[in-house]
Amino acid sequence: MGTAPDLPPNLWDAVRSAVRNTRYPRAPAFYDAGYWCEEREAIARLAVCEAVQRYRGSGRVSLEYFAQQCAVQAIHQEWRRQPGGGLDSDSRDKAGAQATLRRERSSLLATVRFGGGIIFVVWDAYQPEVLAVVERALTEDIGALDWTTTALIPDEMVTECAILAQAEGILCGIAVAQTVFRRLDPAIEFLETLPDGARLTLDCTVLRLRGNTRAILTAERTALNFLQHLSGIATFTHRFVQAVEGTGAQITDTRKTTPGLRALEKYAVRVGGGRNHRMGLYDGILIKDNHLLALQGDVREAVRCARAHAPHTLSVEVECTTLEQVEQAIQAGADAILLDNMPLEQLRQAVRLARGRVRFIEASGGVCLETVRAIAETGVDLIAVGAITHSAPILPMHLEF
Repeated sequence: MGTAPDLPPNLWDAVRSAVRNTRYPRAPAFYDAGYWCEEREAIARLAVCEAVQRYRGSGRVSLEYFAQQCAVQAIHQEWRRQPGGGLDSDSRDKAGAQATLRRERSSLLATVRFGGGIIFVVWDAYQPEVLAVVERALTEDIGALDWTTTALIPDEMVTECAILAQAEGILCGIAVAQTVFRRLDPAIEFLETLPDGARLTLDCTVLRLRGNTRAILTAERTALNFLQHLSGIATFTHRFVQAVEGTGAQITDTRKTTPGLRALEKYAVRVGGGRNHRMGLYDGILIKDNHLLALQGDVREAVRCARAHAPHTLSVEVECTTLEQVEQAIQAGADAILLDNMPLEQLRQAVRLARGRVRFIEASGGVCLETVRAIAETGVDLIAVGAITHSAPILPMHLEF
């Protein structure tokens, strides 16, 4: 089974409660009794992590209760599940079945640690958004048919091979790559898998797999494209995070992402240790220079309009290029200030002016690895870096038979 995250105490309580409340007179037909005891906790941990992602908050139901109920349901569904598509238990190899269950479940869970903290990221291989991206990518590459592979490779040939890293960096996108391979060969086996967030070294094995040779060869480029691109973003983000270590500033991304890949690219930023800014225009208000120009530069009126027409739960951030705009935004009641393209001394003055009067102070504009440390030392809370998504070099990998 893959490594599960170190849950906070309240969520560990949810796991234990679910396990206590799901005692059955016998193990399912396709489990050994000892393995079923171990697997119940593993199922509960995964279900709790999934619940964290799904929980939307409610005055009536706490996160802990919601997570515990999800875990109970997951264990119960597994206990009731018919092995092998309804086959009798005697017709199924228990050891093989349990090994397959371990691999399947480990491929769904990505644990990312950085900066002394932890992020829970649960990849559901059947998540519609991921499947849609994978489907588009495969259709784009395969078209009507992979003529080369079809012409050369026997239909029933099976191959064991591995994806190897060709540079040092941070791994990201392993579940997406697995989804690509599974799309063409549902029976493919993943024999060895590193988790997202793993530190890669030259020639280390990222993923070892065994399956239909045609499917592997046809899926190879698409799987590698996802892995290399997302790992490149995670690696580049991590370099920025390391550059500001100890300053208290955090690196955040922007909306400068590849169309159609935003969710995946922002996930890669988190894997690299960065934070996500807005996912889109819908989950935060950022009043930028062009908004202000449309209102003849009236910061107060811009903030007033935002407050009047948007839900009260959305924070209001104002992009400022002068100290005068900073003061106007603060007096207008902005929640946050984005200091755009300010020289370092002006940044320091703006931080002194805004500190304690807004929720957070963010800097942006012209940020690169050579300048980010100095910007962080001005005292800003966040530094927005568009380059981590729009200019990250790939992390090279190759598939070796």
